[in-house]
Amino acid sequence: MQYKNLGKYIRIKREAMKVSLNEFAFANDIDPAILSRIETQKQNIKLNVLEKIAQGFDKTPAEFLTEFEENQ
Repeated sequence: MQYKNLGKYIRIKREAMKVSLNEFAFANDIDPAILSRIETQKQNIKLNVLEKIAQGFDKTPAEFLTEFEENQ
């Protein structure tokens, strides 16, 4: 499975929660600049950041990626 659009998916989910990028980043111990680059697909996601992002959506990384795959 290709995860090319994962950054876009993260942005869509975060915006659906009506949470700003900075709010989401700080609440989940992620550098806002890194999250911005991930969402704009300028940077790949490292596993430790994926874990924090998934946790921000109350999911495990596996659950989050499965949900992403099902929505593609």
